[in-house]
Amino acid sequence: MNNYSILIVDDELELLKMIRSIFERAGYTQVTTASSSIDALKLLHKVKPSIIIMDIMMPEMNGFELLQEIRITSQVPVLLLTAKGEAEDRFTGFELGADDYLVKPFLPKELLLRVSAILKRAYPQNNRIVSLEHASVDLDKAEVLRDSTVIPLTAKEYSILLKLSENAGRIVTIGCLCEAACGEIWQGYENTLMTHIRHLREKIEEDPSHPVSLLTVKGLGYKLLLEEDHS
Repeated sequence: MNNYSILIVDDELELLKMIRSIFERAGYTQVTTASSSIDALKLLHKVKPSIIIMDIMMPEMNGFELLQEIRITSQVPVLLLTAKGEAEDRFTGFELGADDYLVKPFLPKELLLRVSAILKRAYPQNNRIVSLEHASVDLDKAEVLRDSTVIPLTAKEYSILLKLSENAGRIVTIGCLCEAACGEIWQGYENTLMTHIRHLREKIEEDPSHPVSLLTVKGLGYKLLLEEDHS
C-alpha cells in the first residue's frame, strides 16, 4: 500500500482512466483525477496531492499555464506527461518548475519508476523501520533487530529485502529480486538468490524452516508480510 496522494490532470478521459488504473494496481490508494486545469486548481488545496501528473495540451488553460498557477502557491512535485516531445517544450516545462517530463506514448513501468523517484527525492524518509512478526529491520542502518540482537545485512541481502519491503504484501518475482541483487544481467543467479533468501530467513524468522514473514510463492517468487499483516 502506498499512502502518497496523486492528482492526475488530462482532458483525455480514457487516458485519465488508464493512468489511474496503473497507479491503483501499483498500490497507490489516493488517486484523484481532473479532466481540466480549472478542475485541477479547484482540487489542489482540497486534495493536497503529494505529486501532480499533468498533460500540457488542454483547452482553456494548458499545462504550462496550470503549472505557473500552481507554482504561485505550491511547490508540490509535478511530472509533465505529454505528446509534446520537442526540446523547447521540455525546457519550458523545467523552467516553469516541473520536476520531470515524460513523452507519450509511455511505458507504465517507466511512469511508476519516475513518480517513485520524484516522491523519494521530495519526501525523504528517516528511520525507515520494517516491522516483521519476529524482527524489525532498520533500512537506514541495514540491520536486523531480533531478540535484542543486532544482525547486520550484507549488501545483497539488503537489496533483496529492500525490494521486498517496497512491495510488502505483494508477490515479487524471482527475476525482479535477482535484478535487485545483481543488476540487469541476472540470468543464472536464481540459485544464489535462494541462498540469500535462506540467510535472510535465518536473520528475520524465529523458525527459518517455517517462515511467517518471508514466504515462498511457488513458481512465482517471494512475498514479505509485515507485522500488521498478521494482526
